[in-house]
Amino acid sequence: MTIRPMTKEDYARVKDLWMSIRGFAIRSIDDSREGVERFIDRNPGLSVVAEEEGEIVGAILCGHDGRRGCLYHVCVREGWRRRGIGKSMVVHCMEALRRERINKVSLIAFTVNDVGNAFWNEIGWMRRMDLNYYDFTLNEENITAFNS
Repeated sequence: MTIRPMTKEDYARVKDLWMSIRGFAIRSIDDSREGVERFIDRNPGLSVVAEEEGEIVGAILCGHDGRRGCLYHVCVREGWRRRGIGKSMVVHCMEALRRERINKVSLIAFTVNDVGNAFWNEIGWMRRMDLNYYDFTLNEENITAFNS
């Protein structure tokens, strides 16, 4: 298994991975080819894929704003989970962020994502209880859809 930087050419296979995961949510604009390419251009070399025999079995969109890093769409294909792939990808992203002199990393996990929340707890991430997370939608056309 190889963990490597995500490229624009990986988009179709990464989207196939996202679509294979029950309960996974993608946004119509942000997670389109153009949206992901824009993210990769803004954060070169930070997002990763895990590849086994030519198949993408895991992916993370990783970026920062110069102050704080953020992980998005952390996922491992069902059947490949519990093999250390997710943790290895997270470590890879954390090391890349550290090289960018980023000192803190955050992520968002849906409260109903039991698998994801168990993963973050297991690898030592701390759930914040001291803040509220707020959203403001600037573009109503950026629809979120959940895989069933």
